[in-house]
Amino acid sequence: MAKIAVCPGSFDPITYGHLDIITRGAKVFDEINVVLLNNASKQPLFTIQERMDLIRQVTKHLPNVKVDSYQGLLVDYAKEVGASAIIRGLRAVSDFEYEMQITSMNRVLNDEIETFFIMTNNQFSFLSSSIVKEVAKYSANISELVPPIVEKALMEKFK
Repeated sequence: MAKIAVCPGSFDPITYGHLDIITRGAKVFDEINVVLLNNASKQPLFTIQERMDLIRQVTKHLPNVKVDSYQGLLVDYAKEVGASAIIRGLRAVSDFEYEMQITSMNRVLNDEIETFFIMTNNQFSFLSSSIVKEVAKYSANISELVPPIVEKALMEKFK
């Protein structure tokens, strides 16, 4: 039986930090479903379709990665695709408290789905989509933060 995991997020836009987590997860699991979830507390720069397209382009070298979106609870999506695991990236200790709350709630909702935390590489520990967007808005060099296709898309958005 294939080991399927979901890697959720808003990915607005996908960064090298996200890509690091996805790539490392793809080495452990047979299939990774990168799923964009609606986060009502965020105002996205990119549409869901634009984000999905960008993720597909930067993960095309990973044959076991699929990209999807979902309106609902993550554990419901995981059950629908037959996933037994959720992959979450941690940048710093400050991420842990929030992630622990989410993981605890997910276990209440479905205790058959395990959450795996992957610490991001140190070079990306400061990186967030919000920081990337803020810097890109001022036409700063973001080539070390996002793949070239994402950099181009950001520059187009901020023209």
